Amino acid sequence: MTAEIVDVQTSNNLRAIQQQILDGLQRPAGQKSLPTMLLYDERGLRLYDDITTKAPEYYLFGAEEEILKTHSTDIVMAMHNTAGCVPGETVIELGAGSLRKTSHILRSLSQVVDSPSRSPPITYYALDLEKRELERTLNAISSDIGTDLIGKVETKGMWGTYEDGLKFLKSTGLHASSAIDRLSRLAAPTSRFDARDLSPSSSTSGSDSTHVSDLSPSSTPEEVQPPLHIMFLGSSLGNFNRIDGAAFLHSLPLRPGSGDTLLLGLDHANEKNLIEEAYNDPRNHTKNFIMNGLRGAGRALGNETLFSENKWDYVNRYDEVDRRHEAFYKSKTSQVLRIPSTDSSIEVQENELVKIEESWKFSEIDAYTLFSESNLRPVQRWIDSSSRYSLWLLERPAFIFPLLKSPNACNSSGELVLKQNYSSSPFGVPSPQEWENLWAAWDTITLRMIPPSMLFQKPIDLRHICLFYLGHIPTFLDIHLSRLLKKPHTEPEGFKNIFERGIDPNVNDPSQCHPHSEVPQKDEDWPSLNSILQFRSRVRARLLQLYDDFGSGKLTLTRKMGRVLFMTFEHEAFHAETLLYMLLQRAGTGTVPPPGFAVPEWNSLVASWKYIPPPVEDTVTLGPAMVELGHDDAEGEDELEDHGREVNDHEFGWDNEHPKRQAEVQELRISWRPITNGQFHEVFKTNKDKFHVPASWIEEDGEFKVRTLYGPVPLSIAEDWPVFTSYNDLSTYATVKGGRLPTEPELRLFYDKFECGFEGGANFGFRNWHPVPATTGGKQNGHKGHNGGVWEWTSTEFDRHDGFVPSKLYPGYSMDFFDGAHRVVIGGSYATVPRIAERRSVRNWYQRNYPFAWAGARVVYDA
Repeated sequence: MTAEIVDVQTSNNLRAIQQQILDGLQRPAGQKSLPTMLLYDERGLRLYDDITTKAPEYYLFGAEEEILKTHSTDIVMAMHNTAGCVPGETVIELGAGSLRKTSHILRSLSQVVDSPSRSPPITYYALDLEKRELERTLNAISSDIGTDLIGKVETKGMWGTYEDGLKFLKSTGLHASSAIDRLSRLAAPTSRFDARDLSPSSSTSGSDSTHVSDLSPSSTPEEVQPPLHIMFLGSSLGNFNRIDGAAFLHSLPLRPGSGDTLLLGLDHANEKNLIEEAYNDPRNHTKNFIMNGLRGAGRALGNETLFSENKWDYVNRYDEVDRRHEAFYKSKTSQVLRIPSTDSSIEVQENELVKIEESWKFSEIDAYTLFSESNLRPVQRWIDSSSRYSLWLLERPAFIFPLLKSPNACNSSGELVLKQNYSSSPFGVPSPQEWENLWAAWDTITLRMIPPSMLFQKPIDLRHICLFYLGHIPTFLDIHLSRLLKKPHTEPEGFKNIFERGIDPNVNDPSQCHPHSEVPQKDEDWPSLNSILQFRSRVRARLLQLYDDFGSGKLTLTRKMGRVLFMTFEHEAFHAETLLYMLLQRAGTGTVPPPGFAVPEWNSLVASWKYIPPPVEDTVTLGPAMVELGHDDAEGEDELEDHGREVNDHEFGWDNEHPKRQAEVQELRISWRPITNGQFHEVFKTNKDKFHVPASWIEEDGEFKVRTLYGPVPLSIAEDWPVFTSYNDLSTYATVKGGRLPTEPELRLFYDKFECGFEGGANFGFRNWHPVPATTGGKQNGHKGHNGGVWEWTSTEFDRHDGFVPSKLYPGYSMDFFDGAHRVVIGGSYATVPRIAERRSVRNWYQRNYPFAWAGARVVYDA
């Protein structure tokens, strides 16, 4: 049976290629180039097959094939773990080639379909430039594994360029489900409201037209849209430069929060000799493939022999700084190329190079920068056994937090938008687009993860009911805007009496607590959710109007204004994390798992985590050294004439971060990685009288499990994650091990040397909604890595330090907790936003016996 080929060509590709050839050849000496697609004609594809079958030096193909042979089932399960197999599903492979590797994915796809049907639920499209090669390879697949696919996976060809195929996807029913409809559901709360939400006692004045019916979801189940899965294998993205590669991935029609995925192959930034030999094997298979491109160039210009191969040679080189391999034609002699199609000529000098291909390689930072700029989130990663190559499964989630260096933020529709910067520092005045990014996260947590039954519950007795936090955040913002602008509060003004400040009572005696708002004691006396959301919308509009006034010149942005904006922004970010660690206590019994993000495929993840290189040793020796703590950010200078308008390059922080100071660290040995669940459990089993059960654990049927926002998982899944528990219990663990917990300067010294940061793959900023194993201490990248996504306890008491001055805007922020009971934590958890986790002066704190915070620790041994 002949394979069905869909012709998706939208333009005269020959004319476009001719123009690209001429444009490239007419450049000055040293800049000439030919389009890479010339390599992939019918003959070129077969020569490429020779490389993959006869040139073991070309490790990329073998590494990717190994991953697919070993993990194709895991990959397909991860693709489908959120919604399973949905009829109408489309899988498209860009630049499909021989399909030899693809057969592993196709066979695994057939296994997620329960039973054959007359209309297969999955359609696979192989997109490529050569129609006859498409027919040949698809017919070969049909002969090889066709019986496995019957009634489950239909295979078709798509004839055209990448751009042609993507235009076809966007313009036809293959991908016509409404992203707008889906995103409107992402922004809407999942909660349904009872009659009490309509009570007159909780109504609010104002012109906001939001109604309960607008906030409730439809009574009918949400329709599951067929997903789109794109495969871009063979490290083909490396043919794009870094900017164009990110732009191309960003252009892919993956819908935010939809279950669409991208399977992407990326070559690592490997050793120079390894890469250069991979692209220039001793049996000349690569050279033959490259030289064939000259025939294609001549054929496109009207004379296949225009480029006489005996006048050209092939040379290649790898740039270790840019991490880019380049392939060139080298002219053996001075020559004149006479172009038949234009009756023109082009001179080429002896030894002049004409670039035909470049292949960019990816460090960890390169990869995570690419994903950030493409609005993509890694779902899972598979690495070959030699650690030279990776396959990444990516999604476009409901929201991401881009890297701090990115010019973009993510809006409530899950789309990247350009930031309107008010500061050159990533820790300066947040832009309005960054606010919308934060609101996307906050609304996901508050409106889609808290069911109606939990609004009036306390997942943690030491905190308020969940509803309080929905009112507290806009109220806190409104109070400080009113003080700043000297204008009335947003109505209802009475909200400030209920929602101004939350509680952090003494763990041992909850009756002892800092000053806080008095809240209703009966459910029926609280404002309705509807009135709170209307109030929230008005306060957000008030904030955005402030930015508009800056833009119009009606108001001048001062440092005091910037500080209020910084403070209220980070206050909301901190509370998002607080609310999440509260919700963790009800995960599996109330809390809704994070919507708009792929559900983890735990067993497959555990298998991939086993490939993380262990530390070279258990500990590393540091010190003696002087460590700089804090930064200079005197709030009192905000009012001074010569400082008040210095906003652009100012780095804001909380009062306990100021001023910059030095601390001496003596020689010590410190653990490469934080204490894990597995390690803590081993000590706990034989010393139960010394420990409390971590609040991050739960016992079910006599077995300890680890809480996640998706529900409890067996300890075997989470054994390599950092354990979350109190300072007291982790300090006891360290003592049992013959060590202690680090001081703040000691831990800061370790972080400064070995933390890879968000751009290096650190697990914060909602990159995952759960911890992962730590990676510091491996052999590569100077032993840099991350701690798995956890704040880390220090033995440093949270107290005054030399030069400390309490905030005028928020006097009790730090002062109320200088009580001897709190210890400093630094770093950040998987739910800490990047601007907090990346600012090295940030200090958080918890009571030493508080068990709910997402805080772990590592052990220090004195030298």
